[in-house]
Amino acid sequence: MEQAQDPAKSEVIRIHPEYNPAEAIPLPLAQFNLFTGEADPVPAIINDLSEEGRERILGEGISMVQTPDGSQIILSGFGIFLSKKSERLIVKNGKKAIYEFPLFRVGEVVVASRGVSLSSDLIEALCAQGIRLSFLTGGGRPYAMVTSPMLTATVLSRREQILAFSDARGVAFSKKVVEGKIKNQEKLLRYFGKYLKESDPARFEKIEQAADGLREIRARVEPVQGACIEAVRGTLLGLEGNAGRLYWEAVKEIIGQKVEFFGREHRGATDAVNSLLNYGYGILYSHVWGAVLNAGLEPFAGFLHVDRPGKPSLVLDLVEEFRQPVVDRVVISHINLGQVIGMKEGLLDEETRKEFGARILERLESTEMVSGKKYQIKSIVQMQARRLCTFLRGEAEYKPFTFKW
Repeated sequence: MEQAQDPAKSEVIRIHPEYNPAEAIPLPLAQFNLFTGEADPVPAIINDLSEEGRERILGEGISMVQTPDGSQIILSGFGIFLSKKSERLIVKNGKKAIYEFPLFRVGEVVVASRGVSLSSDLIEALCAQGIRLSFLTGGGRPYAMVTSPMLTATVLSRREQILAFSDARGVAFSKKVVEGKIKNQEKLLRYFGKYLKESDPARFEKIEQAADGLREIRARVEPVQGACIEAVRGTLLGLEGNAGRLYWEAVKEIIGQKVEFFGREHRGATDAVNSLLNYGYGILYSHVWGAVLNAGLEPFAGFLHVDRPGKPSLVLDLVEEFRQPVVDRVVISHINLGQVIGMKEGLLDEETRKEFGARILERLESTEMVSGKKYQIKSIVQMQARRLCTFLRGEAEYKPFTFKW
């Protein structure tokens, strides 16, 4: 009779030929292919997300950033293909599936690089489940969004939105936008300035003076009066501009010893600080744009920002109160912590976009107090869009979001 083999002495043969036990490097799941005699990768099925699972490298030049609850994922990498299988989002590299994600967990899919293709079946499934599909340029600016038209099937809010452009509601909302933005600028300066109070009193005093100046400018917003936004836009933008110059000079004081920063630039900026700001604002734009659509509002009919073809002026209006608490705060922290800012041909490199994008998403997942309760900032964005709807319908006043420092 043949003796049974001792299980303790059984030899495990790895089907990954590149595996080196001495290095102990974890390898992707694989299964043996009887026809080719090689190891084929098995797609990673993500159901339970850990803190470490928020950022993943899916292959050479392919990365994914996801929020801790998986509600938003940002995919980048030339040559990847996104499709649908059953009720899952499938990420393929060539013919090989490398990643699967349950659609019921997803709130938004963001394509953040060139060379990504998608199936029409996936687009249909995303629209059917109310999942936004957004596209960003390499610089972080959104250039397209795909969403179901049924999400904006309510028309009453949009009718009131158009009428409000010609009456006092447009003025009241625009004043709140400017007040909220300036208040957040003041708070952010005080937030970072407090760390300099003991270590560098001279710089602390300059930042405090700027914060006090912002408070004085904000006090001049409320008295502005006009029958419609057209009558007061110039005045409000003038106050916002004065506040902006004061604010960015103070930001320069905060980060000036860490990195070169000559001031705020928008399109076409090639320096590290403005590139971070523009990339972060691009991610924020996509969140606010989605919230505007979900609330049933018209993104291209704003108040404070002038209407122009292709310019989502209402999105730009609502973005204002979230710039400092979401993006500026992360950018200044990123610089003060000495994080590397890699640039390539005037744009953030892939590694920096991945790391910085993860931090912006993490900030959107963090909580702030609103009306005595804690909410994630991404939820507050949606709440503000819906609060604007109730204001336009005459059901409640509009209060801008301001963060606690």
